[in-house]
Amino acid sequence: MNTSTSPAPVSARRLLLSGRVQGVGFRPFVYRLAHGLELQGWVRNQRGKVAVHIEGPLMNVFEFRARLLNEAPPLARPQLEDDSVVEVQSLTDFTILDSSEDDAPVIHVPPDWFTCDDCLRELHTPTDRRYRYPFINCTQCGPRYTLIRALPYDRANTSMAGFALCPACNKEYHDPLDRRYHAEPIACPTCGPQLEWHFPGQTRVSGNEVALDAAIAALRRGAIVAVKGIGGYHLMCDAGAETTVQRLRESKPRPHKPLALMFPATGPDQLEAVRAVCQVDEAAAALLTSPLRPIVLLPRHNGKTLSSAIAPRLYELGVMLPYTPLHHLLLNALGKPLVATSANIYGEPVITDNREVEQRLAHVAEAFLHHDRPIERPADDSVWRPIAGQVRPLRLGRGCAPLEFALPFNLPRPLLAVGGHMKNTIALAWDNRVVISPHIGDLDAPRSFDVFARTAADLQQLYAVQAELIACDAHPGYGSSRWAANQPLERIEVFHHRAHASALAGEFPEEPRWLVFTWDGVGLGEDNTLWGGEALYGAAGDWRRVASMRPFHLPGGDKAGRQPWRAAAALCWECGQRWDGVPDDAVLLYQAWTQRLNSPATSAVGRLFDAAAALTGLVSEASFEGQGPMYLEACATSGETPIELPLASDETGILRSDWAPLLSLLRDKQQSVVQRAGIFHASMAAALVAQAGVVRQARGEFAVGLTGGVFQNRLLAERCLDELRAAGFRAYLPAAVPCNDAGLSFGQVIEAGAGMAATR
Repeated sequence: MNTSTSPAPVSARRLLLSGRVQGVGFRPFVYRLAHGLELQGWVRNQRGKVAVHIEGPLMNVFEFRARLLNEAPPLARPQLEDDSVVEVQSLTDFTILDSSEDDAPVIHVPPDWFTCDDCLRELHTPTDRRYRYPFINCTQCGPRYTLIRALPYDRANTSMAGFALCPACNKEYHDPLDRRYHAEPIACPTCGPQLEWHFPGQTRVSGNEVALDAAIAALRRGAIVAVKGIGGYHLMCDAGAETTVQRLRESKPRPHKPLALMFPATGPDQLEAVRAVCQVDEAAAALLTSPLRPIVLLPRHNGKTLSSAIAPRLYELGVMLPYTPLHHLLLNALGKPLVATSANIYGEPVITDNREVEQRLAHVAEAFLHHDRPIERPADDSVWRPIAGQVRPLRLGRGCAPLEFALPFNLPRPLLAVGGHMKNTIALAWDNRVVISPHIGDLDAPRSFDVFARTAADLQQLYAVQAELIACDAHPGYGSSRWAANQPLERIEVFHHRAHASALAGEFPEEPRWLVFTWDGVGLGEDNTLWGGEALYGAAGDWRRVASMRPFHLPGGDKAGRQPWRAAAALCWECGQRWDGVPDDAVLLYQAWTQRLNSPATSAVGRLFDAAAALTGLVSEASFEGQGPMYLEACATSGETPIELPLASDETGILRSDWAPLLSLLRDKQQSVVQRAGIFHASMAAALVAQAGVVRQARGEFAVGLTGGVFQNRLLAERCLDELRAAGFRAYLPAAVPCNDAGLSFGQVIEAGAGMAATR
């Protein structure tokens, strides 16, 4: 009898993986997986994808293929594009090959990430050489976008180039079996960045432990400290110290706008401290603890331990967890939430430079916790809000931007889209790719404009793409539009609300025909009036306005955004009514309004919400954009019975809902503000659904989209979605791109690209 064991069958496969496989430690993961299964072959980058040749015992190869996707690094999102059986090459080991010189690079710029669990364990292990080191990181965590100077993403091309690796770090960096293999920001206390503490009037103190201890002591005493992070500085203070938070508001100044909070990561799921104050559903919990580590708006249920000045008159708090090792060290030591608001001048990008923050924010920050790792570009915290069962972005930033999408078409020429004037972002698009920048800010301030111009150049340099076309808003007064007009590129003007509609359509390209409600503040319309309550029918590149709101004239034009009483007065004056909320010195304003002097016509729903906030007595003068509508939503009850708004076609055939029946409700002091606010929301939702119903009778089936800044309002958006779906519509709200003006750059790409496709 032959008892010899037959050799296991040997096979070889060639795998090609796409998706997020660059800058996330994917090749070292493949190497370690193959090494552990005693397989041979190689892995290499190939035009932005990863190619793998794997050979060995058949069962081991099958296990490798399954684990390759199921056990990929947390930051990776591999997609198996090709899997082919190939000839066995009888290789003797597994290696990481250099990229082929014949392959043109396909560049993916990784965003900045949190501190992973492995690094946190080391951070808190006294025997580890990186114990309590504020800059610990590996291939699965730490800064990326904010420290890259050029590509390829190598240490020499980052702001870590000035920190020479010590022998221990150098060994880890070159060992494929180590999780810090080619982790470009790798550092340790011996060779890496260091903290510096500065309390004005005292000697500067350098050194991680001494600077950290000084910052912790100052925060305990009630100081306001500017703390340097990954993408800029935060102004931090004890969130429970009433006088400190009030002092921060007065000195910044930021009298009413809510302040973000950073909570200690406590409990099995890191959310124990958050849950003590806020309601956290499953979707919000997943996002809060994800590598993005964004700010998430959560309903509060217990604010007794927090200052009343954190988010006055609002029912939600902006909450985030620590995402840098330094944050973890601070929050663990203090054991309580801290205010963590952007260190900036109102509307500007967050400050990133050590000297600049001391010069420009000395009137706010009472001390400074610096470090010596340069920040190449600002990246503010991203902001998300749960709406209709899904957490949706309100601001793109650190952790989620640059944000990349595949386009539903191929662009014939590279395109730079420069967005709007407020909440600005920039998008770069080429071939079938589009990349959206992090939040830049409002383009009124010189520094905002400088960062805007640098970001436009930066995106092109990082991705090695030179734009040949430029898309901008049709409003000639926007800072982004003025800049675009001065560039030596062919220019495509995109009307504001077309861009809003196309941004939503670009997220859901499977829908061929749309009715998109674009409700916001104001944007230039195609008839040269200020739109903002429109329903656009069609598809990207082919929109037609079919419905809107009754127009009215805004006394003072742009001033109405910060003075809601102006919108309230306009509605009353349009209906021949007096309102005692008008300032005593507004006689001349009324005369100018009657003569239509500096009183442009608008259909903006955002201004209707402003007016409702003023008429109910909530806000007459706003200290920040959207204050009135936010207060109106915060006090409104759900489930109220709507008032029917008359709907009829105007002389041009546009359906228009008339807001006039709401005036008596909003001014009726016999009803509570809570009831009036709730009925107003219900009535606006009912008016939208009524418009959609009439358009469907005339034009047949379509999907309905909701976009524009007004739909950041959760109460309104959810009621509209519920009633639209109950009426048989397929209804959508943006899920990956903000519905506000931060989404305009993406919408400009979709609209311009669709127009180019139509002309080819």
